[in-house]
Amino acid sequence: MIHVYGKQVSNVWFCVAFDNRKVFAVSFSSDEKTALQATLEKLPYGAVFTQLKKPEKFHDSVINVLSRIYMGKPVSQRFPLALERLPKRYQRILKTVGAIPCGYVATYGEVAKVCATGPRVVGRAMATNPFPLLIPCHRVVRSNLTLAGHGAGKKVRLSLLEKEKRNFRKEKTIRVDGKPLLLFPVERVLNRLERTNVKFAQIS
Repeated sequence: MIHVYGKQVSNVWFCVAFDNRKVFAVSFSSDEKTALQATLEKLPYGAVFTQLKKPEKFHDSVINVLSRIYMGKPVSQRFPLALERLPKRYQRILKTVGAIPCGYVATYGEVAKVCATGPRVVGRAMATNPFPLLIPCHRVVRSNLTLAGHGAGKKVRLSLLEKEKRNFRKEKTIRVDGKPLLLFPVERVLNRLERTNVKFAQIS
């Protein structure tokens, strides 16, 4: 049985679905109905679920972490995710994206290199990510360091990245399953978008 619970934190509704101490899906929205519907749509077809009125400790822990990530705060707590129901290549992609730390972004191409797949496959995995925020798909950007429109949309992704500014100046490389993943400071994306908007305004 999958348990579903939603809670409002600072005017944002967060919803989590879990079974046997494992997260199946999460969503967030400005209203309860949208957050709940988005979570249910991410559950396996035909899955039996029940909506809880009172949370278990696990639910509250997940929602607390979701709200902290939403506010741009780094978190170290991890939860077991129901990745096994996804294609193997998507599992690798989500695991890689999950390693991108607050304050940095990676490109679709760089993630694809680590996962031995193509950038478009990474894009599809981000668009169908059942664990937004827990798997920070908002930290994956185009090769020119601009935002694509998958997931919650550009405005929401931009808002999340703006909260994650840490004044990092240099690129850095981390290793995921022994392979290097190149990361860029969030500021690179924000500066690029600002320049693009200025140019557009001048042309208009």
